[in-house]
Amino acid sequence: MIDYAIPVIAYLFGSLSSAVIVSRLMGLPDPRDGGSKNPGATNVLRLGSKVGAGLTLLGDVVKGIIPVIIGIKLGVSDTALAFTGFLAFLGHLFPVFFGFSGGKGVATALGVFLGMSLHISAVIGLVWLATAIISRYSSLSALTAAVAAPFVTFWLAGNIQLTIMCAAIAACLIWRHKGNIQRLRDGSEPKIGKQ
Repeated sequence: MIDYAIPVIAYLFGSLSSAVIVSRLMGLPDPRDGGSKNPGATNVLRLGSKVGAGLTLLGDVVKGIIPVIIGIKLGVSDTALAFTGFLAFLGHLFPVFFGFSGGKGVATALGVFLGMSLHISAVIGLVWLATAIISRYSSLSALTAAVAAPFVTFWLAGNIQLTIMCAAIAACLIWRHKGNIQRLRDGSEPKIGKQ
């Protein structure tokens, strides 16, 4: 029974939109109505609040970490753990409490990887950092790290269920970044530190 309950709880937990909640509590503009209209930390920052952006980022990462750690502590099966991580991430993309209009999922994906393994998340983080230093594009860094994630997971964990979960997350991240991909192709994507 727990193998079925934890993934459902993970989706509901992931559906708590940190950007919208933080913005409401801090009296900031709704991130779905301004800037890029993406309910994520970058847009909260774009709309004028470093503190709000930091709290949003923290909230989005925690949404991925907590369900996975709970699943591990309760001893769910590898398949249930994979669904737990994926559904926490999917909750962020399609939050049931906020009209199924969510963010791109990078921070929540990071949280899932952190909950799963510090070693795996560290290597994925290094891929992101190296790409960011070389390219100066945050979106390209996220995409590169996403593509690397299933390979890193299989290499370090050798677990097929978690590898499939990472591949599914990577596919969703690439899909959610289709606008960024087009801007990267035509040269209009802003670099890190520029609007």
